[in-house]
Amino acid sequence: MNIKQEQTGIFIDGKEVISVELSNSKGTYVKIFNYGTIINKFVVTNAKGIPQDIVLGFDKFEDYLSEDYLANYPYLGAIIGRYANRVKNGQFELDEIAYQLAKNNGDDCLHGGINGFDKKIWDIVALSESPIPSVTFQYFSLDGEEGFSGDLAVQLRFDLTDNNELILTYQADTDEATPINLTHHSYFNLSVHGGNVKTHFHQMNASHWLEQDGNFVVTGKLIPVADTFHDFRKGKLIGENWNEEQGYDQTYVLDKSYGELTLASKTTEASSGLSLSIFTTEPVAHLYTAKYLDVKHGKGGKHYQPFDAFCVETQHHPNAVNIPDFPSTILRPDDIYHQTTIYKVSINEL
Repeated sequence: MNIKQEQTGIFIDGKEVISVELSNSKGTYVKIFNYGTIINKFVVTNAKGIPQDIVLGFDKFEDYLSEDYLANYPYLGAIIGRYANRVKNGQFELDEIAYQLAKNNGDDCLHGGINGFDKKIWDIVALSESPIPSVTFQYFSLDGEEGFSGDLAVQLRFDLTDNNELILTYQADTDEATPINLTHHSYFNLSVHGGNVKTHFHQMNASHWLEQDGNFVVTGKLIPVADTFHDFRKGKLIGENWNEEQGYDQTYVLDKSYGELTLASKTTEASSGLSLSIFTTEPVAHLYTAKYLDVKHGKGGKHYQPFDAFCVETQHHPNAVNIPDFPSTILRPDDIYHQTTIYKVSINEL
């Protein structure tokens, strides 16, 4: 069987938390919870022939609900919506109507608000083993949720190919104009032993990054990466010339045609021989090296600490709802939201 479902016996808002495991012929398997569509495991065989889990998470689902974890909540492995990253002052205007979103990051709205898509039980609406194992989750977000307009129906399908590609396909429609900017927030570490990701080699096809204010909100200004530590175009060790206290928490504008499925980034690690290539139809990728990570009792009892992972969050430009020059993030009733992001794992020779 290429698909396995497991019940947890844990209910949230009257719905049971269920895990779905997809596996392929290479021995790769991915475990996803219907709570926040959390990618709990992503196990691949490394260059030494050893199975290795490349995402951070917990051994028990209950730990995703613990007070300690939620007090310093890092969105481990979850979908982000309705709106990824930060919206300035939690405010926007749409069709001459002003909207106020939940403020959960200082004066700003972060990752959809207090109870975003990451904390919702998603319905499992489709399972298939042919031609490749896949699962489709669905969530119906009501008008006014976290301050957003319109009823929004969202589907997210995961496909696992025999080429070790985990394909995420998002689709959404609405009955009223609304902002939407979805991404997934997996924390990756390709090292055999985990730990600081500064020795991961990272390449990103981006000539500009987006200026941010003091609370990491995008201002609208594009800054060239040339001759700065933000230049990953030729690839370099993540820690080669970074600010050791800050790491990376910036959005990079990908060098691509709008809507085209292209390579966003490729990250490799020497001890495992693993590479993670991320392809996307989205125009930007947010690189985060987990400065604020502080998660006790992770997998195997590990204490996940700052810079123990990297995230590449593919999305539209953050705060675009307030910056007219950026590609629009407004979905209208006659349109369909669609994006694809692919995590492809391959092996390099040691």
